[in-house]
Amino acid sequence: MTRSDVTPIPGYRAQSEAALQLVRANKELEERVLRLLDMLRDDPAVKVDPRWLALGRSGIEQGFMAVNRAIMQPGRVELSGDDV
Repeated sequence: MTRSDVTPIPGYRAQSEAALQLVRANKELEERVLRLLDMLRDDPAVKVDPRWLALGRSGIEQGFMAVNRAIMQPGRVELSGDDV
């Protein structure tokens, strides 16, 4: 299992290439779903309740974010002045 050479973002650990590939795949899938929702919103032939569409979109975005956080496993960030 190779690790990413990229310096991790504060609060994130170095990631394996497999984890990065999973998150990339999730981001692509999320974008495809969001584009479908955009098409529903913009299609005059489809009657969409914008409130429910917004709730559904938020839920989908939150779900993908939760899955990606489960993979990346971010932690707390140390701040200057913390007693370590």
